[in-house]
Amino acid sequence: MEILLQQIINGLVLGSMYALVALGYTMVYGIINLINFAHGEVLMVGALTSWSIIVTMQESVPWMPGWLILLIALVISCVVTSALNFTIEKIAYRPLRNSPKLAPLITAIGMSILLQTLAMIIFKPNYKPYPTLLPATPIQVAGAVITPTQIMILGVTAISLAVLMYLVNFTKLGRAMRATAENPRVAALMGVKPDMVISATFIIGAILATIAGVMYASNYGTVQHGMGFLPGLKAFTAAVFGGIGNLAGAVVGGILLGLIESIGSGYIGALTGGVLGSHYSDIFAFIVLIIVLTLRPSGLLGERVADRA
Repeated sequence: MEILLQQIINGLVLGSMYALVALGYTMVYGIINLINFAHGEVLMVGALTSWSIIVTMQESVPWMPGWLILLIALVISCVVTSALNFTIEKIAYRPLRNSPKLAPLITAIGMSILLQTLAMIIFKPNYKPYPTLLPATPIQVAGAVITPTQIMILGVTAISLAVLMYLVNFTKLGRAMRATAENPRVAALMGVKPDMVISATFIIGAILATIAGVMYASNYGTVQHGMGFLPGLKAFTAAVFGGIGNLAGAVVGGILLGLIESIGSGYIGALTGGVLGSHYSDIFAFIVLIIVLTLRPSGLLGERVADRA
Protein backbone atom coordinates (compact mmCIF):
# COMPACT_ATOMS: atom_id res chain seq x y z
CA MET A 1 0.00 0.00 0.00
CA GLU A 2 2.86 2.38 0.78
CA ILE A 3 4.37 1.66 -2.64
CA LEU A 4 1.01 2.36 -4.30
CA LEU A 5 0.51 5.65 -2.45
CA GLN A 6 4.05 6.77 -3.25
CA GLN A 7 3.62 5.98 -6.94
CA ILE A 8 0.25 7.77 -7.01
CA ILE A 9 1.94 10.89 -5.62
CA ASN A 10 4.77 10.58 -8.15
CA GLY A 11 2.25 9.96 -10.93
CA LEU A 12 0.17 13.02 -10.05
CA VAL A 13 3.30 15.19 -10.07
CA LEU A 14 4.46 13.77 -13.40
CA GLY A 15 0.97 13.86 -14.88
CA SER A 16 0.53 17.49 -13.87
CA MET A 17 3.55 18.46 -15.95
CA TYR A 18 2.36 16.36 -18.88
CA ALA A 19 -1.06 18.01 -18.66
CA LEU A 20 0.37 21.54 -18.89
CA VAL A 21 2.39 20.70 -21.99
CA ALA A 22 -0.48 18.70 -23.53
CA LEU A 23 -2.74 21.76 -23.22
CA GLY A 24 -0.38 23.66 -25.51
CA TYR A 25 -0.56 20.90 -28.11
CA THR A 26 -4.33 20.58 -27.94
CA MET A 27 -5.06 24.33 -28.05
CA VAL A 28 -2.95 24.85 -31.17
CA TYR A 29 -4.41 21.78 -32.84
CA GLY A 30 -7.96 22.80 -31.94
CA ILE A 31 -7.55 26.19 -33.62
CA ILE A 32 -5.37 25.58 -36.68
CA ASN A 33 -5.21 21.77 -36.94
CA LEU A 34 -1.42 21.78 -36.51
CA ILE A 35 0.71 19.53 -34.30
CA ASN A 36 3.43 21.85 -33.04
CA PHE A 37 6.27 19.37 -32.55
CA ALA A 38 8.55 22.22 -31.45
CA HIS A 39 6.46 22.60 -28.27
CA GLY A 40 8.76 20.35 -26.23
CA GLU A 41 11.69 22.56 -27.20
CA VAL A 42 9.82 25.60 -25.87
CA LEU A 43 9.74 23.75 -22.53
CA MET A 44 13.49 23.23 -22.82
CA VAL A 45 14.20 26.88 -23.66
CA GLY A 46 12.10 27.98 -20.68
CA ALA A 47 13.97 25.65 -18.32
CA LEU A 48 17.42 26.67 -19.59
CA THR A 49 16.52 30.36 -19.48
CA SER A 50 15.32 30.03 -15.88
CA TRP A 51 18.54 28.15 -15.00
CA SER A 52 20.65 31.01 -16.41
CA ILE A 53 18.66 33.62 -14.49
CA ILE A 54 18.76 31.66 -11.23
CA VAL A 55 22.53 31.10 -11.41
CA THR A 56 23.08 34.80 -12.19
CA MET A 57 20.80 35.97 -9.36
CA GLN A 58 22.37 33.60 -6.83
CA GLU A 59 25.75 35.18 -7.60
CA SER A 60 24.57 38.80 -7.70
CA VAL A 61 21.88 38.83 -4.96
CA PRO A 62 22.66 35.88 -2.67
CA TRP A 63 20.49 37.35 0.12
CA MET A 64 17.27 36.99 -1.88
CA PRO A 65 14.99 34.11 -0.78
CA GLY A 66 14.90 31.07 -3.05
CA TRP A 67 11.16 31.19 -3.77
CA LEU A 68 11.44 34.79 -4.97
CA ILE A 69 14.39 33.95 -7.24
CA LEU A 70 12.39 31.06 -8.69
CA LEU A 71 9.35 33.29 -9.26
CA ILE A 72 11.40 36.00 -10.99
CA ALA A 73 13.14 33.40 -13.17
CA LEU A 74 9.77 31.89 -14.10
CA VAL A 75 8.28 35.25 -15.11
CA ILE A 76 11.29 36.24 -17.24
CA SER A 77 11.38 32.78 -18.84
CA CYS A 78 7.68 33.07 -19.72
CA VAL A 79 8.36 36.38 -21.47
CA VAL A 80 11.27 34.88 -23.44
CA THR A 81 9.37 31.77 -24.54
CA SER A 82 6.25 33.79 -25.38
CA ALA A 83 8.31 35.93 -27.73
CA LEU A 84 9.93 32.78 -29.14
CA ASN A 85 6.62 30.99 -29.78
CA PHE A 86 5.08 34.16 -31.26
CA THR A 87 8.03 34.40 -33.67
CA ILE A 88 7.86 30.70 -34.56
CA GLU A 89 4.16 30.98 -35.41
CA LYS A 90 4.61 34.13 -37.45
CA ILE A 91 7.68 33.02 -39.42
CA ALA A 92 7.41 29.22 -39.69
CA TYR A 93 3.70 28.36 -39.46
CA ARG A 94 1.62 31.31 -40.66
CA PRO A 95 2.92 31.28 -44.28
CA LEU A 96 2.02 27.55 -44.48
CA ARG A 97 -1.43 27.82 -42.92
CA ASN A 98 -3.26 27.03 -46.19
CA SER A 99 -0.64 24.54 -47.46
CA PRO A 100 -1.06 20.75 -47.48
CA LYS A 101 -0.91 19.43 -43.90
CA LEU A 102 2.42 17.69 -44.49
CA ALA A 103 4.27 20.99 -45.05
CA PRO A 104 3.67 22.57 -41.60
CA LEU A 105 4.27 19.18 -39.97
CA ILE A 106 7.73 18.92 -41.54
CA THR A 107 8.38 22.57 -40.65
CA ALA A 108 7.47 21.87 -37.02
CA ILE A 109 9.89 18.94 -36.85
CA GLY A 110 12.59 21.09 -38.46
CA MET A 111 11.94 23.87 -35.95
CA SER A 112 12.29 21.36 -33.11
CA ILE A 113 15.71 20.25 -34.39
CA LEU A 114 16.77 23.87 -34.98
CA LEU A 115 15.88 24.92 -31.42
CA GLN A 116 17.70 21.93 -29.96
CA THR A 117 20.82 22.73 -31.97
CA LEU A 118 20.75 26.44 -31.09
CA ALA A 119 20.31 25.60 -27.41
CA MET A 120 23.25 23.18 -27.59
CA ILE A 121 25.41 25.93 -29.11
CA ILE A 122 24.30 28.66 -26.68
CA PHE A 123 24.10 26.67 -23.43
CA LYS A 124 26.63 23.89 -24.27
CA PRO A 125 25.65 20.20 -24.44
CA ASN A 126 26.61 19.17 -20.90
CA TYR A 127 24.08 18.46 -18.16
CA LYS A 128 23.69 21.35 -15.70
CA PRO A 129 22.56 20.97 -12.07
CA TYR A 130 19.40 22.96 -11.42
CA PRO A 131 19.68 24.81 -8.09
CA THR A 132 17.41 23.69 -5.24
CA LEU A 133 15.54 26.83 -4.18
CA LEU A 134 12.81 25.36 -1.98
CA PRO A 135 13.24 23.42 1.29
CA ALA A 136 14.41 19.86 0.61
CA THR A 137 13.02 18.25 3.79
CA PRO A 138 10.52 15.56 2.72
CA ILE A 139 7.07 15.33 4.29
CA GLN A 140 5.67 11.97 5.40
CA VAL A 141 2.12 11.19 4.22
CA ALA A 142 0.77 7.80 5.42
CA GLY A 143 4.12 6.14 4.81
CA ALA A 144 4.79 7.88 1.50
CA VAL A 145 7.06 10.88 0.94
CA ILE A 146 6.33 14.17 -0.81
CA THR A 147 8.73 17.10 -1.09
CA PRO A 148 7.90 20.83 -0.93
CA THR A 149 8.89 21.06 -4.61
CA GLN A 150 6.29 18.43 -5.52
CA ILE A 151 3.65 20.23 -3.46
CA MET A 152 4.55 23.41 -5.34
CA ILE A 153 4.18 21.58 -8.65
CA LEU A 154 0.70 20.30 -7.78
CA GLY A 155 -0.40 23.72 -6.50
CA VAL A 156 0.94 25.69 -9.45
CA THR A 157 -0.59 23.20 -11.90
CA ALA A 158 -4.01 23.47 -10.25
CA ILE A 159 -3.87 27.29 -10.33
CA SER A 160 -2.67 27.32 -13.97
CA LEU A 161 -5.45 24.99 -15.08
CA ALA A 162 -8.09 27.03 -13.23
CA VAL A 163 -6.86 30.28 -14.81
CA LEU A 164 -6.79 28.71 -18.27
CA MET A 165 -10.32 27.30 -17.96
CA TYR A 166 -11.59 30.70 -16.81
CA LEU A 167 -9.77 32.40 -19.69
CA VAL A 168 -11.21 30.05 -22.31
CA ASN A 169 -14.77 29.89 -20.99
CA PHE A 170 -15.48 33.32 -19.49
CA THR A 171 -13.41 35.96 -21.30
CA LYS A 172 -13.63 37.78 -24.62
CA LEU A 173 -10.38 36.20 -25.79
CA GLY A 174 -11.73 32.76 -24.86
CA ARG A 175 -14.87 33.32 -26.91
CA ALA A 176 -12.73 34.46 -29.84
CA MET A 177 -10.57 31.33 -29.48
CA ARG A 178 -13.62 29.06 -29.50
CA ALA A 179 -15.09 30.88 -32.50
CA THR A 180 -11.81 30.64 -34.43
CA ALA A 181 -11.55 26.94 -33.62
CA GLU A 182 -15.10 26.41 -34.92
CA ASN A 183 -14.60 28.29 -38.21
CA PRO A 184 -11.98 31.01 -38.67
CA ARG A 185 -13.61 32.48 -41.78
CA VAL A 186 -16.99 32.95 -40.14
CA ALA A 187 -15.28 34.24 -36.98
CA ALA A 188 -13.49 36.87 -39.09
CA LEU A 189 -16.86 38.01 -40.49
CA MET A 190 -18.06 38.48 -36.90
CA GLY A 191 -15.20 40.85 -36.08
CA VAL A 192 -12.72 38.32 -34.66
CA LYS A 193 -9.11 38.66 -35.81
CA PRO A 194 -7.96 35.06 -36.37
CA ASP A 195 -4.25 35.95 -36.67
CA MET A 196 -4.32 37.72 -33.30
CA VAL A 197 -6.20 34.82 -31.68
CA ILE A 198 -3.77 32.24 -33.09
CA SER A 199 -0.77 34.26 -31.87
CA ALA A 200 -2.38 34.55 -28.42
CA THR A 201 -2.91 30.79 -28.38
CA PHE A 202 0.78 30.17 -29.12
CA ILE A 203 1.75 32.62 -26.35
CA ILE A 204 -0.52 30.89 -23.82
CA GLY A 205 0.90 27.52 -24.86
CA ALA A 206 4.44 28.85 -24.37
CA ILE A 207 3.62 30.07 -20.85
CA LEU A 208 2.17 26.69 -19.89
CA ALA A 209 5.19 24.87 -21.37
CA THR A 210 7.58 27.16 -19.49
CA ILE A 211 5.81 26.55 -16.18
CA ALA A 212 6.06 22.82 -16.86
CA GLY A 213 9.73 23.14 -17.83
CA VAL A 214 10.70 25.02 -14.68
CA MET A 215 8.80 22.52 -12.53
CA TYR A 216 10.34 19.59 -14.40
CA ALA A 217 13.84 20.98 -13.84
CA SER A 218 13.09 21.72 -10.17
CA ASN A 219 11.80 18.20 -9.62
CA TYR A 220 14.61 16.33 -11.38
CA GLY A 221 17.42 18.77 -10.61
CA THR A 222 19.06 18.94 -14.04
CA VAL A 223 18.70 20.73 -17.39
CA GLN A 224 20.21 20.25 -20.85
CA HIS A 225 19.41 20.98 -24.49
CA GLY A 226 17.62 17.68 -25.19
CA MET A 227 15.42 17.66 -22.10
CA GLY A 228 12.25 18.74 -23.92
CA PHE A 229 12.04 15.98 -26.52
CA LEU A 230 10.74 13.07 -24.44
CA PRO A 231 8.37 15.10 -22.19
CA GLY A 232 7.04 16.79 -25.33
CA LEU A 233 6.44 13.44 -27.01
CA LYS A 234 4.72 12.05 -23.91
CA ALA A 235 2.59 15.19 -23.58
CA PHE A 236 1.53 14.74 -27.21
CA THR A 237 0.62 11.17 -26.30
CA ALA A 238 -1.41 12.52 -23.37
CA ALA A 239 -3.23 14.95 -25.68
CA VAL A 240 -4.11 12.12 -28.07
CA PHE A 241 -5.03 9.87 -25.14
CA GLY A 242 -7.50 12.41 -23.76
CA GLY A 243 -8.77 13.58 -27.15
CA ILE A 244 -6.71 16.00 -29.23
CA GLY A 245 -8.41 19.42 -29.38
CA ASN A 246 -10.23 18.90 -26.07
CA LEU A 247 -8.85 20.89 -23.10
CA ALA A 248 -10.40 18.67 -20.44
CA GLY A 249 -9.14 15.65 -22.39
CA ALA A 250 -5.57 16.99 -22.30
CA VAL A 251 -5.73 17.34 -18.51
CA VAL A 252 -7.29 13.90 -18.01
CA GLY A 253 -4.87 12.31 -20.48
CA GLY A 254 -1.82 13.91 -18.85
CA ILE A 255 -2.75 12.88 -15.31
CA LEU A 256 -3.75 9.34 -16.34
CA LEU A 257 -0.56 8.94 -18.35
CA GLY A 258 1.55 10.09 -15.40
CA LEU A 259 -0.23 7.65 -13.08
CA ILE A 260 0.09 4.74 -15.53
CA GLU A 261 3.78 5.42 -16.11
CA SER A 262 4.60 5.91 -12.42
CA ILE A 263 2.59 2.99 -11.06
CA GLY A 264 3.75 0.64 -13.83
CA SER A 265 7.45 1.45 -13.41
CA GLY A 266 7.11 1.44 -9.60
CA TYR A 267 5.69 -2.06 -9.44
CA ILE A 268 8.11 -3.42 -12.03
CA GLY A 269 10.91 -1.90 -9.96
CA ALA A 270 9.53 -3.43 -6.77
CA LEU A 271 9.20 -6.87 -8.35
CA THR A 272 12.75 -6.78 -9.73
CA GLY A 273 14.42 -5.18 -6.73
CA GLY A 274 14.76 -1.78 -8.43
CA VAL A 275 16.66 -3.14 -11.41
CA LEU A 276 14.13 -2.63 -14.22
CA GLY A 277 11.67 0.03 -13.04
CA SER A 278 13.29 3.19 -14.35
CA HIS A 279 14.36 1.50 -17.59
CA TYR A 280 10.79 0.57 -18.46
CA SER A 281 9.06 3.80 -17.43
CA ASP A 282 9.11 5.32 -20.91
CA ILE A 283 7.45 2.43 -22.72
CA PHE A 284 4.13 2.79 -20.87
CA ALA A 285 3.33 6.09 -22.59
CA PHE A 286 3.69 4.59 -26.03
CA ILE A 287 1.90 1.35 -25.15
CA VAL A 288 -1.02 3.55 -24.11
CA LEU A 289 -0.77 5.52 -27.37
CA ILE A 290 -0.90 2.35 -29.48
CA ILE A 291 -3.87 0.95 -27.53
CA VAL A 292 -5.83 4.21 -27.68
CA LEU A 293 -5.21 4.76 -31.39
CA THR A 294 -6.24 1.17 -32.07
CA LEU A 295 -9.40 1.05 -29.94
CA ARG A 296 -10.53 4.68 -29.81
CA PRO A 297 -8.69 6.96 -32.29
CA SER A 298 -10.61 10.04 -31.11
CA GLY A 299 -9.32 9.65 -27.52
CA LEU A 300 -11.12 9.27 -24.21
CA LEU A 301 -13.03 12.55 -24.36
CA GLY A 302 -12.71 13.26 -28.08
CA GLU A 303 -15.54 13.15 -30.58
CA ARG A 304 -15.50 11.99 -34.15
CA VAL A 305 -15.92 15.12 -36.23
CA ALA A 306 -15.70 15.82 -39.94
CA ASP A 307 -12.79 17.79 -41.33
CA ARG A 308 -13.40 21.53 -41.31
CA ALA A 309 -14.29 23.02 -44.66
